[in-house]
Amino acid sequence: MSKILIKNIKGLVQYGENRSAVLRGKEMKELPILENAYLALEDGVIVAYGSMDDWGGITDWRNLEVIDADGKFVMPAFCDSHTHTVFAKTREEEFVDRINGLSYEEIAMKGGGILNSARRLTEMSEDELFDQAKERIDRLMSYGTGALEIKSGYGLSVQAELKMLRVIQRLKRACPIKIKATFLGAHAFPPEYKNNHRAYLDLIINEMLPIIKEEKLADYIDVFCERNYFSVDEMEELLQAGIAIGLKPKVHVNQFSALGGIPKAVEMGALSVDHLEELTDEDIQALKGSQTMSTLLPSCSHFLSIPFGDARRLMDNNLPVALASDFNPGSTPSGNLSFVWSLACIKMKMTPEEALNALTINAAYAMDLSATHGTISLGKKTPIVLTKKIPNLAYIPYSFGDQLIERIIC
Repeated sequence: MSKILIKNIKGLVQYGENRSAVLRGKEMKELPILENAYLALEDGVIVAYGSMDDWGGITDWRNLEVIDADGKFVMPAFCDSHTHTVFAKTREEEFVDRINGLSYEEIAMKGGGILNSARRLTEMSEDELFDQAKERIDRLMSYGTGALEIKSGYGLSVQAELKMLRVIQRLKRACPIKIKATFLGAHAFPPEYKNNHRAYLDLIINEMLPIIKEEKLADYIDVFCERNYFSVDEMEELLQAGIAIGLKPKVHVNQFSALGGIPKAVEMGALSVDHLEELTDEDIQALKGSQTMSTLLPSCSHFLSIPFGDARRLMDNNLPVALASDFNPGSTPSGNLSFVWSLACIKMKMTPEEALNALTINAAYAMDLSATHGTISLGKKTPIVLTKKIPNLAYIPYSFGDQLIERIIC
């Protein structure tokens, strides 16, 4: 048994028992911090915490690592509930295209974007994809990420989509953090199906999904519901097919336009609706009273120079908000959630407490990980983040660009 004792913690963040799995509206301002604290772990499981004033000292030194966290904060690791971490190559040439005046949609229309990644992915072996993704995940962990959702969607053919999902399964086994897999075959229409959407829908439903079910390759199903991509009706058909084989819906909606995808996704029991740069009164009403999490992706808005999700409007309507990175080679080539924390505060006017709740408790909910992640609670096996010496917690989003995570303990 490996044991870790962290003592003299300046602030033990997000601690407590019987915490709510979801924080809504004004609840998101609440962030419990225990000053001058200790935390004890056994094989990664939280077995004790409290004030140093109540600490009884060390009675068993065997297999024990002691960490002195004087001046440092300890908190549950971030949960990143929306990423595309498995991809073939970066797309910095499209970055230059945008500088020269092309929009994301214009780049996609001329064969760039998702289709560009799909072409490159078909040329790479499963082993190459795995090795590159593993390196990325190691880097994300160093930023404080302790749980990760990864989507397919850069394959867009039976073999390439399955290749991606098999790589994600290998990553689940190889990495010390929890990874969830999402099938996103409906990320874009391949060029050969541009004028025959029905044939591609049939390919997903009749050829991809049966193998995904047989090999247990995914936890969720996603659809990019957006103009020039998949309509609401097409999304509904694909989600129904996924639900039929046990996949929960998590969907891309309202990145560039509001088509009615949010009400339909909520109706179908989506665990989360992601992006939401565009938001209507109808969307707000659909989300009220639902169990669906609104997940906003501010680093995507930052990189593409599109509107930021309206977190304040959602919270003012007593709705929960999660934050995620959208890490991918085209629109968000960064998975640094400390930077997401900063953007949420600077551009979306979330308080540091609201944003951290969105990156921990609510993000864990958006990955079905509330029982194990998101809070410092007895019996949980959430990875733990130790910061560097900082004056207060707000210093992390304030000092954007600095790496203030010293260590992640899994």
